[in-house]
Amino acid sequence: MVETKVFKLAQIKDAATLINAGELVAFPTETVYGLGADATNEQAVKKVYAAKGRPSDNPLIVHVASIETVEKYAAFISDAAYRLMKQFWPGSLTMIFKLKPNAFSKTVTGGLETAAFRFPDNQATLNLINISGKPLVGPSANTSGKPSPTTANHVYHDLNGKIAGILDDGPTRVGVESTVLDMSTDEPVILRPGAVTKEQIENVIGLIETNHHKVGKDETPKAPGMKYKHYAPKAQVYLVDQGDWEAAIKWANKQSFAVGVLAETQLIHEFNLGANITSYSLGTGVQEASANLFAGLRQFDDMETIKVILAQTFAANGLGTAYMNRVNKSAGGEHFEVEQD
Repeated sequence: MVETKVFKLAQIKDAATLINAGELVAFPTETVYGLGADATNEQAVKKVYAAKGRPSDNPLIVHVASIETVEKYAAFISDAAYRLMKQFWPGSLTMIFKLKPNAFSKTVTGGLETAAFRFPDNQATLNLINISGKPLVGPSANTSGKPSPTTANHVYHDLNGKIAGILDDGPTRVGVESTVLDMSTDEPVILRPGAVTKEQIENVIGLIETNHHKVGKDETPKAPGMKYKHYAPKAQVYLVDQGDWEAAIKWANKQSFAVGVLAETQLIHEFNLGANITSYSLGTGVQEASANLFAGLRQFDDMETIKVILAQTFAANGLGTAYMNRVNKSAGGEHFEVEQD
């Protein structure tokens, strides 16, 4: 096994050389680390699926460093989409557009006639794109289904020996993946909630819908995160609703196995945690919780003794919508249920 090289920011040219050679290089964004490959090189893109163990019908997001690049590949960009680009790019908004014929291989699009584009808010990655001269596919740089990586160490943990390099720019700021907005339909629809909220989008282009369609077994999703299990550590995660924490901690203290508690600092300090309980602070408020969620899940995933993780819930509005989307998927929708006397 060839060890994966970790590049410092001063070595971006070396990372770009690997991209142009058809190799995989993980890159930082403001949301999570992405697994980069030249989007115009089908063989390189196939390596992404192999490295992650990702289903081949799960389309990839194309990362760009200019609106002009999107114009090169998209068949049509509406005035509303341009207004969103002006407001949120670079940033945590991904938009899906219909493509010009043969714009990308089916390996990128999952066989669809659309592709998702994002202009990330991270200067190191924008430099990587510009120096390589290529748009980059960039799914989260982790083993498929596991918690997304928010540090270069997380990427190294999952993919060392499977990819050529990692461009290290420290921890990500946002911590949950981008909002995915389908602009290829008559009416815009949010397919995945993220850091750019429904309310923020509506302030720019008016009322929009949120997709509640469950993707069928034989159906190709239009965006990542719509079909397959995501963000799941080995331990069972249970969501703990606001009024159930006292009962949940009481239950955890009585268990013979190790339990992880993933919650705000203040909430952790409210209770006496038994010797079998390990806590991970999400910080204070939903913004810090979103930034720290995946790191917390990953820490518990590295602790073989942890069998159950109790995770805090937040109101599903604003950024809380994205947080709850991710933590709900990690728990498979399971909530802690208070034992009845």
